[in-house]
Amino acid sequence: MKNVRFFFRKPLPEYHSIEELFGNIRTALPSSISHDEYRLSLPNSGFKSLIKNTLDASKNQSEINHITGDVHYIALLMNQNKTILTIHDISSIRRKNPIKNFILKLFWFILPAKKVKYITVISEFTKKELLNYINIPAKNIKVIHNCIPDSFHFVEQKFNAHKPRILQVGTAWNKNLENVTKAIEKINSTFVIIGQLSDTQKQMLENSGLNYENHHNLSFDEVRQLYVGCDMVIFASKYEGFGLPIVEANATGRPVVTSNISAMPEIAGDAALLVSPDNVSQISAAINRIIVDVQLRKKLIANGLENVKRFLPKTIAAKYADLYETIMHKKA
Repeated sequence: MKNVRFFFRKPLPEYHSIEELFGNIRTALPSSISHDEYRLSLPNSGFKSLIKNTLDASKNQSEINHITGDVHYIALLMNQNKTILTIHDISSIRRKNPIKNFILKLFWFILPAKKVKYITVISEFTKKELLNYINIPAKNIKVIHNCIPDSFHFVEQKFNAHKPRILQVGTAWNKNLENVTKAIEKINSTFVIIGQLSDTQKQMLENSGLNYENHHNLSFDEVRQLYVGCDMVIFASKYEGFGLPIVEANATGRPVVTSNISAMPEIAGDAALLVSPDNVSQISAAINRIIVDVQLRKKLIANGLENVKRFLPKTIAAKYADLYETIMHKKA
């Protein structure tokens, strides 16, 4: 088979989720597929950097090109019939000022979408959002979910109903830390937070009187160990293109509370309790249900172990392999 080249953004220590995702996918690809990678030399800042990245990418094309995300604009000078673009979400054009929003929408979404053979998105939710913004045929957008790393696996844990360790993954605006904090203020627990806290968030947590831990700049294994060491996971986000912590919790064998909006119901299936992220009482009630209801916990854990099968690396890699074969043989 012809070679697949994966195009990645410039490596930055604080951003590595895309690289980890496609590292797992590449490892799981069939041996019949040859592949390598090209990493851009400059970050997405400044007009000159964007031009250089685009030119460099066009000069380093292979038989099949796969743009893995965040650098959609490099598609502009690539061979349209041999290029795939993965779009993870459209959050970047939902919150910017009008001028930045127009530029991002044009050069990160509209033009690149018209310059590739296929777009892959990580959820049906993202596909629907994208089609609302871009006038392209729906058949050109393929839904291929993210995969769960092989290192996440079931670890049995005796649930601490007296004082559970509740894990929250993320501190960005959409992760809804403020409402989650309010929801567990009166629950005897240890609140474990992954992510850099702002000064405002630190003050909020101090004022709440919660017993909390904060961890950031962690290695992959350190993150995994926090899942293993927790009793449950809260992921009441206000916006997600996918929601990997749901699946990571499922794989580890931890019950989950997550939101009933955007991609989260699609990813969770029946392996989590769904709540409105804006309803503090509802979030609190769901957490308490998991704490007091042994049978519910067992059901959520069992459903989670079944749910995670949809997101295994070999399952996801096989879907990408089929798409590469389609392009190579011009089946569509």
